[in-house]
Amino acid sequence: MTPELTALALAGLLQAVQYALFAVPANRELGTGYTSSARDRPPSKPLSLKTARLQRALNNHFEGLILFTLAVVVVTLGQQSSATTQTAAWVYLAARIAYIPAYAFDWQPWRSAIWGVGFLATLAMLVAALI
Repeated sequence: MTPELTALALAGLLQAVQYALFAVPANRELGTGYTSSARDRPPSKPLSLKTARLQRALNNHFEGLILFTLAVVVVTLGQQSSATTQTAAWVYLAARIAYIPAYAFDWQPWRSAIWGVGFLATLAMLVAALI
């Protein structure tokens, strides 16, 4: 398995961890009656600030993971793995790990900077695969 695919697999596991980090407090705060329902109505009370941030960080990773997966597929199927793409894949993963506490604890402006590092790492993979 290429290092890029390994980073992708670990990013998938990170997504599962993020889901648990959000779901456990959300279930405590909203109650399982609501969280196990069809959620046709908004909850009767809002999530706490930290839990809502964890939800947004989770959703943000879903969005970022789409582009990162695309980059890994292009690099892997195009047989363009290189030191650049491998480093970028690990940088992406490190940035996504750092993004969780940065979002949860409102580290301004670092949250945005960390997001930018992960995004640029993904773009670097795509560009490196094309040249």
